[in-house]
Amino acid sequence: MTIRQPTELVAAGLAAPEKLPDLARVAQRYAVAITPAVAGIIDRSDPNDPIARQFVPDIAELTTTLEERADPIGDNAHSPVDGIVHRYPDRVLLKLVHVCAVYCRFCFRREMVGPGRKALSTQQLDAALDYIAAHPEIWEVILTGGDPLVLSPRRLGDVIKRIAATDHVKIVRLHTRLPAVSPEKITPALIRALKAPGVTTYVALHANHPRELTEAVRAACARVVDAGIPMVSQSVLLRGVNDDAATLEALMRAFVECRIKPYYLHHADLAPGTSHFRTSIAEGQALMRALRGRISGLAQPTYVLDIPGGHGKVPVGPGYIDICGEAAAVVEDINGAKHEYAPGSFRDGPKGRARNP
Repeated sequence: MTIRQPTELVAAGLAAPEKLPDLARVAQRYAVAITPAVAGIIDRSDPNDPIARQFVPDIAELTTTLEERADPIGDNAHSPVDGIVHRYPDRVLLKLVHVCAVYCRFCFRREMVGPGRKALSTQQLDAALDYIAAHPEIWEVILTGGDPLVLSPRRLGDVIKRIAATDHVKIVRLHTRLPAVSPEKITPALIRALKAPGVTTYVALHANHPRELTEAVRAACARVVDAGIPMVSQSVLLRGVNDDAATLEALMRAFVECRIKPYYLHHADLAPGTSHFRTSIAEGQALMRALRGRISGLAQPTYVLDIPGGHGKVPVGPGYIDICGEAAAVVEDINGAKHEYAPGSFRDGPKGRARNP
């Protein structure tokens, strides 16, 4: 059974009894949910367990710093109708639900999700789909929330079919944690609901630590991929969870082994009460440099920052080249050595004849 109450956290050995008053204070403000699959991989003997850190409430969540904001990436500024976020010309978010199977302690929508938050009403969903149909520039619809896979297969399938009926929409992408936190719910019926004629479906899996990819989770992802649905990953760079090169290396390799293409490594957003999770961008860049020299290109995510205020997502990974002029540059290799790159210097002879390959 999913753990939702502070007393249940203590009873399950996920928190010390003396922390119960603090847990209750946090739970009054932010939703709590830990599925059996997640509870089963938490190391109760480790006070710094990276899985527990992601899901077990901490009193630090009640400390809000000056730069933090309730809507850290500016969804509201780009929401023309309920449920829609239209930040980029060719794609929109469709936030169907505001509940999740688990609640991450660093969630950037933590002020907007939780038990009791209603899904879009029939009228709101109709208006959202009408908006998509009226904007022919929209090529991709991203189902998010909350977690769209908590919907019943019947309801989710109906929404995807209605999206697919819009001729200019060609891609449906679903952002979810469900395969990693409740793998048993990735049923044949749910997988069938993800597909509809006229659109290509992608599933983006959120996982942050290699231990999350258990055998059951890998089997759930295999069911999705074997059904012809490509998967990509998204992870958040989190202090105390994955802010070291060895952990990120293991995580990205695990994704590739599962036939999941590493996609985004997010810099942690400025959500209220999450400062204890954030690294600096310089730390993130150093980790990306380390990964570049350690793992295959197949396993390289793009390190991105969602600019606060709704200005969009941009890559913020390290740079490897300094432009010295119109025809020259200095390039840094994965070991930190620098090399001059001037195209003319790579030619032989006075007539500039190209070298033989």
